[in-house]
Amino acid sequence: MNPQVNRLLLATALLGTFFAGTTTRIFNISMPTVASALNTDILGISWALLAYQLSNIGLSMIFGRLGDQWGRDRIFGAGFAVFAAGSLFCGLSQSIFQLIGFRLVQGIGASMLQSSSRALAAEAVPESLAGRAQGYMTTAHHTGFLLGPAIGGIMIDYASWRWAFFFLVPIGAVGAVLTLANTNRRRAAVERRPVDYLGAALVFATIATLILLLDRRALQLLGDQTRVVLAFALLLFLGGFLIREKRTPQPFVDLSLFKTRMFSMSAISLLIVSTCYSLCSFLMPFYFQGVLGLSPSFIGILFMAPALLTLSFAPVSGYLSDRVGPRLPASLGIGFLCLSFLLGGFLRVDSHWFLPTLIVALGGITNGLFNPANSVSMISMMPQAHRGFATGVNHVVFGIGNVLGIALGGALMTFGFESHTGMSGGGPTTGNAAAFVAALNATLLAGLAASGLGIFTSAMRGEKRT
Repeated sequence: MNPQVNRLLLATALLGTFFAGTTTRIFNISMPTVASALNTDILGISWALLAYQLSNIGLSMIFGRLGDQWGRDRIFGAGFAVFAAGSLFCGLSQSIFQLIGFRLVQGIGASMLQSSSRALAAEAVPESLAGRAQGYMTTAHHTGFLLGPAIGGIMIDYASWRWAFFFLVPIGAVGAVLTLANTNRRRAAVERRPVDYLGAALVFATIATLILLLDRRALQLLGDQTRVVLAFALLLFLGGFLIREKRTPQPFVDLSLFKTRMFSMSAISLLIVSTCYSLCSFLMPFYFQGVLGLSPSFIGILFMAPALLTLSFAPVSGYLSDRVGPRLPASLGIGFLCLSFLLGGFLRVDSHWFLPTLIVALGGITNGLFNPANSVSMISMMPQAHRGFATGVNHVVFGIGNVLGIALGGALMTFGFESHTGMSGGGPTTGNAAAFVAALNATLLAGLAASGLGIFTSAMRGEKRT
């Protein structure tokens, strides 16, 4: 490896993103067991999921910016410690209310980690290796994503659901120690500036309200009648944030960063790709199981394909980004997403399982090619003083895209199903397989149009830092 590479810093950043990828899937696989053990229902356990999501996504831009101002190493190391503490107390929870509170703490720790990890990876290598560093980060995240369900299942089957949380504690402790060791060695200089706490609060309020407004699960928990209230609150918080940042002499967010074409076009491309990928991955399991009648275990094996392809193509994307720039591999990745949605228009009630498997597999190639290259555009090519904020924006946009994809998938499927059956008021169901598949075809073709727009925005990012 290049002697200019800070191996300890890169290894710690990789551990952080692996940690984050593993954690999400461990909790998802353990939710039914946890709900039963704490005498709650799907509503209660959904609040635990939502608490983590709100603090994780909602605080990422804030901690990313604080990392720029206070030092990313400090935020990152503290993130490991906070996450480890949250995991410990989640495992010790005696009620669903305690679990919800400690999941909120877990989400804060995850936000501190994910808002700094890719920026630290960019700092760990010379500019000529920035793409490969981001490729390693994508590989680490999806490795955790792939191993998470297996680790969670083993902990539940052979120990207890509590060990699905206790397992994370020593990893967090090791990460905190490694970060501290690297901080003492680097002694990176940081320019301390006053923090615009009101601006930071408005950032969190805006993002959290947007997530609640888009998340169908959140609306079910809070009631559909809250939709208008949330929409009004979103406009209020967003307007207040923009006014505050323009008037204050030391704004929390440097809005001029969004005038940089490389950054803004990359962020829009990420929103489109994450929305489209989430839409497809949300709907396809219903087709596999409800229409084709495949068993959950077989579907689980098939869904390993996109994760494995992401792991395979991420290093390729990093290498190409270093050689020819990020625009080509990122746009090529979206091209594979377009192909997957195009094939979705050919799904039938009696299709062979290979066709839908190919569709989700092409999405895995998209992740592998697009994510590392796009991260180079959004983070590694930005001024170092703003890389933490850029990493936070990357995580927030990705999270909002995931929530938006599920919301759009449900809305488009409902509209298509009602149009095909001529009946209103009923959600799409695989009980009427022909109508369900017709709605799925239309929804995936709509995804094709959105993906085509993604290729345009990706190409518009330019080739070099501006």
